[in-house]
Amino acid sequence: MKKVIIGSLVGGLIIFIWQTMSHVALNLHEPVQQYTAKQDTILHFLNKQELAPGGYILPRMSHNQSMEELEGFTKSIAGKPWARVIYYSSYKTDMTMNMVRGFAVDVLMVFLLVWIISKLKIPRRSTIVGVSIAIGFMAFCNTSYTEHIWYPVYDLRAQLIDAVVAWGLCGFWLSRYFGQKS
Repeated sequence: MKKVIIGSLVGGLIIFIWQTMSHVALNLHEPVQQYTAKQDTILHFLNKQELAPGGYILPRMSHNQSMEELEGFTKSIAGKPWARVIYYSSYKTDMTMNMVRGFAVDVLMVFLLVWIISKLKIPRRSTIVGVSIAIGFMAFCNTSYTEHIWYPVYDLRAQLIDAVVAWGLCGFWLSRYFGQKS
């Protein structure tokens, strides 16, 4: 059990460190958090609208419209600009709990990977790395890429890099810790 806990903690730390580097040091996610000189004007306008915190797609019809109205609306907006807005009513600068929760989730994910590894008959190093990268890629496809299909995201490449690199590094560590040489 001690080996499982150590493997999970170190693997979770590897993923957590990569996530931090990706967002902060390497700034791979810049395309979805760009600066605009119009930020004060936009925020002032949004604040005056008294929006509830949440996500909005603009333009969008209300839910009570008929199919004919929906078809007409869809035709009227085709080819025109649109936006996804995520509105928060208050900016919080204390990241402590976010980081604690992020690290805890990373450790839990790696714990689940270690459980999968424990079910392998002969956990060879190459298999552990492969399984780890496959899990990262599946998570990317299930979340980031699926979202991109419907609502294009501008950091899709960064999210793919995060999935492959973070889980690859974690898999490399776990292969050295748990695996047998081929």
